[in-house]
Amino acid sequence: MHPDLATEIAALPRLRVSELRAKFAAVFGEPTPSHNKLWLVKRLAWRLQALAEGGLSECARRRAAELVQEADLRLSAPPDGPAPSEPSSPVRWPADARLPRPGTMLTRRYKGRTITVEILEHGFAYDGQVYRSLSAVAKAVTGSHCSGHFFFGLTAKGGDQ
Repeated sequence: MHPDLATEIAALPRLRVSELRAKFAAVFGEPTPSHNKLWLVKRLAWRLQALAEGGLSECARRRAAELVQEADLRLSAPPDGPAPSEPSSPVRWPADARLPRPGTMLTRRYKGRTITVEILEHGFAYDGQVYRSLSAVAKAVTGSHCSGHFFFGLTAKGGDQ
């Protein structure tokens, strides 16, 4: 590692978050929503080293692509599998008092789409799949974890019931 690069990386933890965010925008070419100092330091250190040393080798890139191909990233059931509305083994858990009765349809507008979820006796039907929890449905919709009860408006703001 070049001595100037080592000095620059060693100085990162001493910068303020605002300075790290500005450096992030300069190095990555786009702003970051993060205000987490440790994360910013790690990402900047990695990127500065990658730029100086050339990033991943071609062999490492090929291996990463192989791992992605092997990973089970299926988002829906195989077409010849069991029908989506019939779970292969019923999931049993205590009834949640916050939920309406089975058969109820929950609807919500999200990013210009109307999201409709049917409450089943043992799960939640959304977009042709059965999910174990409302949080799983909310994750399928948004792409990130959030409380399903809060997402669908079944709890008061702040978690009060």
